[in-house]
Amino acid sequence: MKIAILGGDGFVGWPTALHLSDAGHDIHILDNLSRRWIDTELGVQSLTPMDSIQERTRIWHAETGRRIHFNLIDLARDYELLKKWLQEHRPDAIVHFAEQRAAPYSMKSDRHKNYTVNNNVNATHNLLNALVEIDLDAHLVHLGTMGVYGYSTVGAAIPEGYLPVGIETMGGETVSQEILYPPNPGSIYHMTKCLDQLLFQFYAKNDGLRITDLHQGIVWGTHTEQTRRHPQLINRFDYDGDYGTVLNRFLIQAAIGYPLTVHGTGGQTRAFIHIQDSVRCIELALSNPPAGGSRVEIFNQMTETHRVRDLAEMIAKMTGSKIAWLPNPRKEAAENDLVVHNEKFLELGLDPIRLADGLLSEIVDVAKKFAYRVDRSRVPAVAAWTRDIAPLINHDPEGTRLKSVS
Repeated sequence: MKIAILGGDGFVGWPTALHLSDAGHDIHILDNLSRRWIDTELGVQSLTPMDSIQERTRIWHAETGRRIHFNLIDLARDYELLKKWLQEHRPDAIVHFAEQRAAPYSMKSDRHKNYTVNNNVNATHNLLNALVEIDLDAHLVHLGTMGVYGYSTVGAAIPEGYLPVGIETMGGETVSQEILYPPNPGSIYHMTKCLDQLLFQFYAKNDGLRITDLHQGIVWGTHTEQTRRHPQLINRFDYDGDYGTVLNRFLIQAAIGYPLTVHGTGGQTRAFIHIQDSVRCIELALSNPPAGGSRVEIFNQMTETHRVRDLAEMIAKMTGSKIAWLPNPRKEAAENDLVVHNEKFLELGLDPIRLADGLLSEIVDVAKKFAYRVDRSRVPAVAAWTRDIAPLINHDPEGTRLKSVS
């Protein structure tokens, strides 16, 4: 297939581009490189050194003989340019990663909230609008988040997208209906993914677009089979308090002798998936598109769930690290359970990589190799969800700053 990968320079986008190119597909990356500009804004860099997207694609061609094409397009702002590109190239499938992906970044300030909404929602709507306008029947696969469901629990497993409900009619009878699982976003970022869901539902219903929405868990890991082929193909690896995912952050903290930062009680239960499984799930979704005119296909893209404190304690035992129990910058329940249905991908043949499979030590090795690139001052998570929470945040978990004596 000819596949457009929107946001193909990012944390999941880049290994997906390599994986699908390696499988024989004709890959075209569309990206505005905003993630690199955000690194500059935050004054932090990927733990792993990243070359330019042009150099990365050059190395891939040199190693494999396969080309990945790059197009500098801002989906949220360059609607006519996006539409023109789609009209000229008419891809068979589109994988949509082109959204600001960090909940803490989306909550840093009013400016960051506006940017996240404008970028994410406009990018999604511009894409859907263009597909209809040029009459392009491409299968759209979107990377969403488990966070659309929220993290509260009513003692029932979360279904894959749709919830069967009984509705009482005016005549007193109960009729059955399936609805989107009620959204419960926990940040501005998660809210934009909920809005994406509604956009997808409308365009599938109104215009017959074929759409698959992947509600993904927290990604952990460094390498995929393809990123191991050359040092310059390595994926980005974030450790900072805004973009670093919790398990990867724990492993980096352990590697550099930084206390493992657990916020609140650590009773937050989260869904996880390894980066290799993430790209494999996207391939499976592309191979199993919904029929035209059908409702949006929704998969829960995760493989296991864990409490944050359990992960911290496991890594502390593995590495001898200390745990720092810190105030929680997020406005969320102190404790939650999370039971998730994920049968669809398992039925399609996914053989999950789990934390018990021994890949955690690989991440620690990568972190130790590039530890010299870590700015320790960027490790704490300090983006507060509300003004009331902001004064409680601990900006110095290591206690290295001078303290005044009263």
